[in-house]
Amino acid sequence: MKKTTQELIIGKLKERGLRITPQRRAVIDAFIEIEKLHPGASLVHEEAKKKRPTLSLSTTYSILGELSRLGIIRQLQFDQMENRYEGNLEEHINLICERCRRITDYKIPLHIDPREVAMQTDFKITEARLEFYGYCGECSMSDEGKTGS
Repeated sequence: MKKTTQELIIGKLKERGLRITPQRRAVIDAFIEIEKLHPGASLVHEEAKKKRPTLSLSTTYSILGELSRLGIIRQLQFDQMENRYEGNLEEHINLICERCRRITDYKIPLHIDPREVAMQTDFKITEARLEFYGYCGECSMSDEGKTGS
């Protein structure tokens, strides 16, 4: 898995002629620190405020949206929980725990070429995402303790 780095994000923003404002830097730094958690904007905001106390939640949403639109990070949209963000743009499966809402990346053991799928089906693919829903190891273990009584 390629790691999203501060240098990579800042480099991509500069390529597009965007300034690295203190607010952008605080959001980027916070995102990088907690990326493994697939954080929502509220968690990124909470972390970024430690370095930039005047940062607003709306600015955090705006910066994360901008990074997502530019293809630097990916926004994961959900119906029943806060949208989350991830820096892993490689093909992978998101394992989503229905209890604690933790999202874990799982590398796909085979490669599916979206260009080949598009050619064979005449379907224009704009985004691909594979998700498995269930319960993480910790939540599964806590369920087993309850059913044994």
